[in-house]
Amino acid sequence: MPLAQTTVSNDRSSGAPLAVVAGCQAMTTTDWNPVLRGEFDKPYWQELQKFVTDERSQHTVYPPHDEVFASLHLTALTDVRVVILGQDPYHGARQAHGLAFSVRDGVRIPPSLRNIHQELRDDVGIEPPGHGNLESWARQGVLLLNTSLTVRAGQAASHAGKGWETFTDQVIGAVARQPLPVVFILWGNHARKKRSLILDAAAAANSAGVEHTILESPHPSPFAARNGFFGSRPFSRANAALVAAGRDPVDWSLPSAPDSASIGVTPPASGTH
Repeated sequence: MPLAQTTVSNDRSSGAPLAVVAGCQAMTTTDWNPVLRGEFDKPYWQELQKFVTDERSQHTVYPPHDEVFASLHLTALTDVRVVILGQDPYHGARQAHGLAFSVRDGVRIPPSLRNIHQELRDDVGIEPPGHGNLESWARQGVLLLNTSLTVRAGQAASHAGKGWETFTDQVIGAVARQPLPVVFILWGNHARKKRSLILDAAAAANSAGVEHTILESPHPSPFAARNGFFGSRPFSRANAALVAAGRDPVDWSLPSAPDSASIGVTPPASGTH
């Protein structure tokens, strides 16, 4: 797919810790706070948190409450170099831990992530590790963001349309307004619908001629990967765009033994598909 670019600029200062909302612990100190804290007073947020609280009282909900905001915990706004958008968390037992497409070390690697590993090898020559933990990417400024941050066990998209998308649109817009070039990787039709949001946020904030890059392709799921995801070279193309913009490339290699307890939860010994 061809690269799509736009311009954006705006500066953000760091602030106080992001609030703990309805039992979902975010980060202790973060520069996301001044950008997102206004959302917590809006009616949709109160309705969303009531919905999630009610769901947790009646059903199993993933990820655990203290990992809902893991993507923002691990990747500061001013550190974002790449955004990879997912749809909603994995809905199998012990899979989701707050990072799009990622699972804890020791959990069976889902099919979409296996295809991501395959494209990683074919694109930049990195052999897949024996795990699906992508925390090392998050710590380098790769924002692994689902557009819905919770899901009921066994029911994909069960928390879609409840308000999370309003919140994560604010996250996406905040990144698009940043004064440094960012690469947005949009896999599948759901993610690709965010293109206009990115362009609009960038245009509204543009004053310095900063160029973003948008990379689009089919989703890595087994149903779509052979329709254009394989061979799309998102990792090398993202790094080429970053280097061309004067930013450091991402080290896409994945350690063989990630620090699985790094955000406070001991990994399970096994997981489900």
